[in-house]
Amino acid sequence: MTEKTGFEARLDGGRHDRAKTGFVLLATEQTIEDDMFTLLPKGVGIHFTRVPNPDSITRESLDDIASSLADAAARILPDGSLDVICYGCTSGSLVVGEKKVFAELTRGAPNAKTTSMITAVIRGLRAVGAKRIVIGTPYLDEINVMEKSYLENEGFDVLAIHGLQLEKDSDMVRVTPESIVQMALFLDRPDADAILISCGALRSIEVIKEIEQRTGKPVITSNQAVAWDVMRLAGLPDRIDGYGRLLSLY
Repeated sequence: MTEKTGFEARLDGGRHDRAKTGFVLLATEQTIEDDMFTLLPKGVGIHFTRVPNPDSITRESLDDIASSLADAAARILPDGSLDVICYGCTSGSLVVGEKKVFAELTRGAPNAKTTSMITAVIRGLRAVGAKRIVIGTPYLDEINVMEKSYLENEGFDVLAIHGLQLEKDSDMVRVTPESIVQMALFLDRPDADAILISCGALRSIEVIKEIEQRTGKPVITSNQAVAWDVMRLAGLPDRIDGYGRLLSLY
């Protein structure tokens, strides 16, 4: 028999009483975690799990990851309290396709709303009213071709896409922010409505403000778009300054 203590535990919403978000990342990923903790506001839970992958970002390696998404999603807050879950890989989500990504995430986290990096990018571009875009990536051309086609199928006019021809994720995370600025300026053209910097591994959030100031155009980056998307899916209206028009105005 357990003795009565004379009091009962009082429960509140915990530290994450505004929303609980989950991210399925590649095992090699080194940038997204820092960026989510930078961008998402206090009171939002930020939880991560990872899927196995080689340090090689190719069409084949990204396609193989699909079978691991459900199990990875199931490891985040198995009590069912997760509000939103995201597959945190832009190239991976477009190679696998959003429909399949969502189905796998839902198998693992059935109570959570689903999104992916390519989904967030598309929603972000539409939010700022972009139709004609230029795209900078670190990817090999086999992935650039797929991204161009994917976004064109979503109704965007891709005026130009340039990849840095990096295969290793461990190299993508080392691209300097200054290089990202120069790539954006190289790609910009008068008839472009917006500039997309694609890839969660790139340290793009550090230079969004500079690129927008120098070009006068909205800049969408993978991690910025995901932070915005998961907040809106969770019903949070917060506006975040310093990381581009998408987070501060929409």
